[in-house]
Amino acid sequence: MNRGHTSTSVEVLTEIWQRVLQRSPINSEDNFFALGGNDALADSLFAEIAQVCGRELPSATVYRAPTIVTLAALLERPTLPWFSPFVQLKAGSEYPPILIAPGLGGRDSFSQLAKHIQTGHPIYRIQARGVDGMEKPFERIEDMAEFYLGALNQLQPHGPYILVGYSFGGLLALEMAQRLSAGGKEVALLTLLGTYAHPRYFPPVQRLRLIAKRTRNRISFMKRTPILAAFSHFVRALERRSRVARAHHRTPSTEISRLSFAQNFLRVEASDSVALARYRPRFYRGKIRFVRPEIDHYFPSDPATLWKGLAAELEVENVPCNHAGLIGTHCETLAAVLTRYVREAVDAK
Repeated sequence: MNRGHTSTSVEVLTEIWQRVLQRSPINSEDNFFALGGNDALADSLFAEIAQVCGRELPSATVYRAPTIVTLAALLERPTLPWFSPFVQLKAGSEYPPILIAPGLGGRDSFSQLAKHIQTGHPIYRIQARGVDGMEKPFERIEDMAEFYLGALNQLQPHGPYILVGYSFGGLLALEMAQRLSAGGKEVALLTLLGTYAHPRYFPPVQRLRLIAKRTRNRISFMKRTPILAAFSHFVRALERRSRVARAHHRTPSTEISRLSFAQNFLRVEASDSVALARYRPRFYRGKIRFVRPEIDHYFPSDPATLWKGLAAELEVENVPCNHAGLIGTHCETLAAVLTRYVREAVDAK
């Protein structure tokens, strides 16, 4: 690698980062997300890089190269290297690593959650295929599991395995655990965070209860919300569904880069929704540890009624937050629960 070129790249990138993030000075080793970067700013960052450097890279590259130095090194390469779908969130020396699967759309970063998990195990999140715009997203959870397990052989060829899945990602973690177990490999811990199959696979009574619960909550929301605010909320929901549908069925427009987060998160979310509707969970011969947010207006009140018949052993634990708060505002509470789960699973060996 030409050091002179790299030095120039660092200087150019530093100026771009300062403009996009609107802060100065920025050290070449500073992390993009620690500086306040987010998905939208990543799109702006890589749009400027394409304009200034003449090189179009996926916005998802920022997960692999979150500092100016690492990004400059990538820009020096004629082509991008192959990237594992397992993105390291936290380094560690203990074995085995903790693997976390994201919810619909694959946009969950889990960086704060990983920061608060108090073990020496390295932590990885699964990056959904298609988020970078280079490949088509999967529309079957079985295909996702096969793909990620193939990549997992390079990261961790032998068990025991620790799998955590948030929301939709719990179904992926479950299918991965099914396949690992069927192959004679040990799953030390399978944790589902607010995970449910599509309601079409609920028993009739549970499906009717869920419909009634959601109806009551919508009525309650309308009663306590001013008319204009409620209408705006309804319109935004319709607009989002429309954007997801367009992303699934159409080619990205020239105004939006096919490599941007703005386009690809919607495409992945649409494909995940198809996969969710197709996937019926099978009986799991191991133990499932289920973490349920206590404040939950959209999902069933008692996960045991749905999961108890699908696992040899089920343990449910409540966390005082809503569904999004599990990995957001209350991630420290969830991190403490996961820390305990991991230690118990490892100590049991």
